[in-house]
Amino acid sequence: MTELEEYYNKFNEEKRLNSRHGQVEYRVSMKYIHKYLNEAAKRVGTEQVKVLDIGAGTGRYSVPLAEEGYDVTAVELVKYNLGILKKKASPVKAIQGNAINLKKIPNKSFDVTLLFGPMYHLFGFADKQRALQEARRVTKPDGVILVAYCMNEYSVITYGFKERHILDCMEEGRFNEDFQTISGPSALYDYMRIEQIDALNQAVGLQRIQILSPDGPANYIRSFLNQLSEQEFEAFVRYQMAVCERADLIGAGAHTVDILRNRFSKSEEEQWTLTK
Repeated sequence: MTELEEYYNKFNEEKRLNSRHGQVEYRVSMKYIHKYLNEAAKRVGTEQVKVLDIGAGTGRYSVPLAEEGYDVTAVELVKYNLGILKKKASPVKAIQGNAINLKKIPNKSFDVTLLFGPMYHLFGFADKQRALQEARRVTKPDGVILVAYCMNEYSVITYGFKERHILDCMEEGRFNEDFQTISGPSALYDYMRIEQIDALNQAVGLQRIQILSPDGPANYIRSFLNQLSEQEFEAFVRYQMAVCERADLIGAGAHTVDILRNRFSKSEEEQWTLTK
């Protein structure tokens, strides 16, 4: 069993997304997922929109989307999570698989692809690039890929300063001189900055439609969110939905969602046709 599997055997991702700070992230993300599902529905006409959820966990996104009538396939690496997902009474087609090698998925199969979990746990540019390339390969031309990342400044501010590990981290070489985190598999999570995300997109040849912060300050103020009345909390959710695309706020939250258009050049179209 890998360290990642051991971690998710104990960590309840669904519980996190049901917490108040998790609800902010989930509801804002779902708003944009539905935006591009609606776009896909216009593109495919009478056909059923096909959704791929890579790193689906226990199905927090894939199950409700399938229940809404979308044709959803979920790929999950961790057997424990996959077992929970398969036990749910839902029409999701759930399979075990690795984000960097989606060998069970044919080329150009899905209208909308979610890559929400894997980029948290892939270390180094090469593996992240392979995951993004695989997501691109299985997404139809002009389809949309939504990619989630854990962000660097949240890690530095929260784990480094708020939890007072900053001096130990500096001594252990876990930050460079610019306070970019230096992570490895034992750390479980890898943290990004916007320029690194931009470099990945350029390397894979994907075109950004928009980028947003689904949770904003929610993770920094968890205890305060828990003290809000329902009415106050709903106001906070509306606030985050209103400001999540602001360039001056993206990258400061715990997570960023990058929304990409899958466009192929003529030479790429010929290559995919040959390898189909």
